[in-house]
Amino acid sequence: MKTAITDPARLPGAFEQALNGGDVEGVLALFAPGATMRTPAGEIIVGHEALRREISGTIAARGRLTNIPRHTLVGAGTALLVTDWTLEVTAPDGERVAPTGTTANVACRGADGCWRFAVLNPRGTA
Repeated sequence: MKTAITDPARLPGAFEQALNGGDVEGVLALFAPGATMRTPAGEIIVGHEALRREISGTIAARGRLTNIPRHTLVGAGTALLVTDWTLEVTAPDGERVAPTGTTANVACRGADGCWRFAVLNPRGTA
Protein backbone atom coordinates (compact mmCIF):
# COMPACT_ATOMS: atom_id res chain seq x y z
CA MET A 1 0.00 0.00 0.00
CA LYS A 2 1.48 3.33 -1.02
CA THR A 3 0.53 6.21 1.22
CA ALA A 4 -0.52 9.58 -0.12
CA ILE A 5 -2.92 10.71 2.58
CA THR A 6 -3.70 14.38 1.91
CA ASP A 7 -6.70 14.45 4.28
CA PRO A 8 -5.84 13.49 7.87
CA ALA A 9 -9.40 12.19 8.43
CA ARG A 10 -8.48 9.30 6.10
CA LEU A 11 -5.64 8.02 8.30
CA PRO A 12 -7.73 5.75 10.59
CA GLY A 13 -9.33 4.03 7.59
CA ALA A 14 -5.99 3.61 5.84
CA PHE A 15 -4.50 2.13 9.02
CA GLU A 16 -7.43 -0.29 9.36
CA GLN A 17 -7.20 -1.35 5.71
CA ALA A 18 -3.43 -1.93 5.80
CA LEU A 19 -3.48 -3.83 9.11
CA ASN A 20 -6.43 -6.01 8.16
CA GLY A 21 -4.77 -6.70 4.82
CA GLY A 22 -1.60 -7.90 6.55
CA ASP A 23 0.41 -5.09 4.93
CA VAL A 24 3.19 -4.32 7.42
CA GLU A 25 4.90 -1.85 5.06
CA GLY A 26 1.57 -0.12 4.38
CA VAL A 27 0.98 0.36 8.10
CA LEU A 28 4.52 1.62 8.68
CA ALA A 29 4.16 4.11 5.81
CA LEU A 30 1.39 5.79 7.82
CA PHE A 31 3.82 6.75 10.62
CA ALA A 32 5.95 9.88 10.61
CA PRO A 33 9.66 9.51 11.38
CA GLY A 34 10.10 9.24 15.16
CA ALA A 35 6.44 8.35 15.75
CA THR A 36 5.26 6.86 19.02
CA MET A 37 2.57 4.23 19.50
CA ARG A 38 0.98 3.09 22.74
CA THR A 39 -0.34 -0.46 22.57
CA PRO A 40 -3.77 -1.38 23.94
CA ALA A 41 -1.88 -2.93 26.89
CA GLY A 42 -0.20 0.43 27.59
CA GLU A 43 3.31 -0.34 26.31
CA ILE A 44 5.05 2.58 24.56
CA ILE A 45 6.58 1.70 21.17
CA VAL A 46 9.09 4.13 19.63
CA GLY A 47 11.16 3.75 16.49
CA HIS A 48 10.66 2.13 13.13
CA GLU A 49 11.95 -1.35 14.02
CA ALA A 50 9.95 -1.50 17.27
CA LEU A 51 6.83 -0.44 15.35
CA ARG A 52 7.56 -3.13 12.74
CA ARG A 53 7.80 -5.83 15.45
CA GLU A 54 4.56 -4.67 17.09
CA ILE A 55 2.60 -4.48 13.82
CA SER A 56 3.99 -7.83 12.64
CA GLY A 57 2.98 -9.42 15.96
CA THR A 58 -0.53 -8.02 15.68
CA ILE A 59 -0.86 -9.37 12.15
CA ALA A 60 0.53 -12.76 13.25
CA ALA A 61 -2.14 -12.82 16.01
CA ARG A 62 -4.72 -12.49 13.21
CA GLY A 63 -5.48 -8.92 14.27
CA ARG A 64 -8.70 -7.48 12.90
CA LEU A 65 -9.13 -3.75 13.48
CA THR A 66 -12.30 -1.70 13.25
CA ASN A 67 -11.93 2.10 13.43
CA ILE A 68 -14.87 4.47 13.73
CA PRO A 69 -13.69 8.08 13.30
CA ARG A 70 -15.45 10.53 15.65
CA HIS A 71 -13.72 13.90 15.31
CA THR A 72 -10.90 15.43 13.32
CA LEU A 73 -9.46 18.79 14.30
CA VAL A 74 -6.98 20.16 11.78
CA GLY A 75 -4.43 22.93 12.29
CA ALA A 76 -1.78 24.22 9.91
CA GLY A 77 0.42 21.13 10.14
CA THR A 78 -1.05 19.11 12.99
CA ALA A 79 -4.31 17.22 13.36
CA LEU A 80 -6.05 15.54 16.30
CA LEU A 81 -8.00 12.41 15.34
CA VAL A 82 -10.49 10.97 17.83
CA THR A 83 -11.46 7.42 16.89
CA ASP A 84 -13.34 4.53 18.53
CA TRP A 85 -11.59 1.24 17.88
CA THR A 86 -11.89 -2.50 18.39
CA LEU A 87 -8.95 -4.83 17.82
CA GLU A 88 -9.80 -8.51 17.72
CA VAL A 89 -6.72 -10.74 18.15
CA THR A 90 -5.87 -14.29 19.08
CA ALA A 91 -4.45 -14.43 22.62
CA PRO A 92 -1.50 -16.72 23.43
CA ASP A 93 -3.97 -19.29 24.83
CA GLY A 94 -5.71 -19.41 21.42
CA GLU A 95 -8.80 -17.52 22.55
CA ARG A 96 -10.04 -14.53 20.50
CA VAL A 97 -10.14 -11.32 22.52
CA ALA A 98 -11.37 -7.90 21.42
CA PRO A 99 -10.15 -4.91 23.44
CA THR A 100 -11.90 -1.64 22.60
CA GLY A 101 -11.37 2.01 23.35
CA THR A 102 -11.33 5.57 22.16
CA THR A 103 -8.07 7.03 20.95
CA ALA A 104 -6.82 10.56 20.52
CA ASN A 105 -4.15 10.34 17.80
CA VAL A 106 -1.92 13.12 16.56
CA ALA A 107 -0.98 13.42 12.90
CA CYS A 108 1.46 15.77 11.23
CA ARG A 109 1.75 16.98 7.65
CA GLY A 110 5.10 16.19 6.06
CA ALA A 111 7.06 18.33 3.62
CA ASP A 112 5.45 16.24 0.86
CA GLY A 113 1.99 17.47 1.95
CA CYS A 114 0.96 13.99 3.19
CA TRP A 115 -0.35 13.30 6.68
CA ARG A 116 1.13 10.61 8.93
CA PHE A 117 0.65 9.56 12.52
CA ALA A 118 3.05 11.15 15.00
CA VAL A 119 1.32 9.64 18.05
CA LEU A 120 -1.01 6.65 18.01
CA ASN A 121 -2.54 6.39 21.48
CA PRO A 122 -5.22 3.71 21.92
CA ARG A 123 -5.90 4.15 25.61
CA GLY A 124 -9.34 3.81 27.11
CA THR A 125 -9.31 0.03 26.76
CA ALA A 126 -12.51 -1.57 28.01
